[in-house]
Amino acid sequence: MKRVLSSVVAALTATGCAAHHGTVPAPFPTVGNTVSTSRPTGLLRPVDPYAVSSTARDLRGVPYVDGGTTPAGFDCSGFTRYIFEQHGVELPRLAADQYRVGKPLDPDDIETGDLLFFTTVAPGASHVALSIGGDEFIHAPSERGQVRVERLNSSYWSQRFLGARRVIDSVQVGAP
Repeated sequence: MKRVLSSVVAALTATGCAAHHGTVPAPFPTVGNTVSTSRPTGLLRPVDPYAVSSTARDLRGVPYVDGGTTPAGFDCSGFTRYIFEQHGVELPRLAADQYRVGKPLDPDDIETGDLLFFTTVAPGASHVALSIGGDEFIHAPSERGQVRVERLNSSYWSQRFLGARRVIDSVQVGAP
C-alpha cells in the first residue's frame, strides 16, 4: 500500500508546472469566487478572449509560488485556472489535466485566449501558458520568476512546445 501511494504521489508531482517540487494544495477561495471540486464546466462557452488576455496582463509581475493559485503567487496551471475562473470558465488544477480539455488546435490556428502547453520537467504537458496574440504568451514560468510575457518562437519555448487547446468560444464585445 505504501509503495502504491508513493507511486501516485510521484506521478502527480511530475505532472505539475516547471520547477514544481511538491504536492498541489487545494485552491483557496477569493471574494466573490467559489471553489468547486466538481468536474470542469463551461468549456467552449462564449467569452471575450481579449478580456481574458487583459486579466492575465494585469497580473504581470506576480511572483511564482509553488502550488500558488491566487494573485499573491501562482504556478503555471494555478495562473491559467485563476484567469479563466475570473471569466466564468472552470479549468482543472494541473497542466496535464488542462491539456485534456477543450479543442486541440493546429499551431497555425492559435489565437488570443488559447492555452499553450509545453514539455519541460516531464514527458507530456508539464507547463501551461496563455496566448495573448501573435507569438506572445503570458505565464508563471518557474520558482525563480514571475508572471511575464514571452515569445513562442524563442529557442527555449519553441523546442518544448507540445500543443494548444481552445477552451472558450471567441465572442466580440457587444455581439448578441
